[in-house]
Amino acid sequence: MTETIEDVPGAASPVLPLGYQSATGVSAMDVPATAVPVLFALSFSHLLNDTIQALLPAMYPLLKTAYGLSFAQIGLITFTFQLTASLLQPLVGTYTDRRPWPYSLAVGMGLTLVGLMLLSRADTLGHILVSAALVGTGSSVFHPEASRLAHLAAGRRHGFAQSLFQVGGNFGSSLGPLAAAWVVVPRGQHAVAWFGLLALLGIGVLAGVGRWYHARLRDGRARPKRAAGGPGTAALLPPRTVAFALVVLVLLVVSKYFYLVSLTNYYTFYLIQKFGVSVQASQVYLFVFLFAVAAGTIAGGPLGDRFGRKGVIWASILGVAPFSLALPHAGLTGTVVLSAFAGVILASAFSAILVFAQELVPGRVGMVAGLFFGFAFGVSGIASAALGRLADHRGIEYVFNVCAYLPLAGLVAALLPDPGKRRRTAVAAE
Repeated sequence: MTETIEDVPGAASPVLPLGYQSATGVSAMDVPATAVPVLFALSFSHLLNDTIQALLPAMYPLLKTAYGLSFAQIGLITFTFQLTASLLQPLVGTYTDRRPWPYSLAVGMGLTLVGLMLLSRADTLGHILVSAALVGTGSSVFHPEASRLAHLAAGRRHGFAQSLFQVGGNFGSSLGPLAAAWVVVPRGQHAVAWFGLLALLGIGVLAGVGRWYHARLRDGRARPKRAAGGPGTAALLPPRTVAFALVVLVLLVVSKYFYLVSLTNYYTFYLIQKFGVSVQASQVYLFVFLFAVAAGTIAGGPLGDRFGRKGVIWASILGVAPFSLALPHAGLTGTVVLSAFAGVILASAFSAILVFAQELVPGRVGMVAGLFFGFAFGVSGIASAALGRLADHRGIEYVFNVCAYLPLAGLVAALLPDPGKRRRTAVAAE
């Protein structure tokens, strides 16, 4: 019987090592080819989804002025969005692992559309929070299932597939500030409704992806199965080591997203307060940072496929430290340049972390994606609320001085196992 991609969730390297046929019963010929058009469709829809979602934080200066919000209330908006986005993602991922729902992605984009329309008319903090909750719910449906389909379409190139999927979202996030600066800020909050056209386009694209997935389900080529072994990390590591590695990955996600939130949510306020730039100029500088994040995303997965994910994870978080530590002491130009370098390096982490975790728990691709996306969103919400309250009490510059030390947490990546080394040892023993 031909193995499906769900049967070999750890087959992340471009070429399976010689000798795996006898060890696992899976050869390179058993793995389907990479479905590149599907990956591009998922990446494009991720771009549309995250462009819409990025409008909310990009509008924070406008909302703060219009409704007299405090930094703590700004943090509460993000916390509401991230809470709905995080709590449901593991449930969605677990459910679709067991009962695939081909058109769930289009439904998730529909929820985002409803939240966007409500945001364009929201006139109180309560209404803004409801809008944020709906957009977060749409995200909770979209991300774990889209990540699982990217895994399904990956063939042997799991890192590449996750990076391509992620780069669409990060590039979309970078467009949010420009959209706010060029459309929403000059025309007002009601102009947000025009971005409903992007959501409608996304629904159309995702309906097409749903048809592709439905055809695979009908042919029996994408049925979720519990892997009993194979070239995945978990087949080579004891359960205690797997559990410890997952804890380390969670700690790395915490450090990454606390630092990332300090920039994505409060960078504009920092630039306005410290350097006196205009709201529109601050949005352009935020775009520079987020575009750097998008550019760096595509590197993490392929580098992990080729050289191993542990090294990529270590370098992509700890490597940010020199730039983050220098940033609070730089002028405007230096701040923009340092933040861009930090964004490029930091962005490569999540794809590598996610695929590493999926290899640790084979056969549970959707659940793992939901857990890590959900945890990332949850950490972002907590970080936004906590940093907002800290900014209210100590000032926004103090927040950036404290967060500068977070990338040093990348040192704990040294505690991760090296499955590539164990795999090569196992193959040599054959």
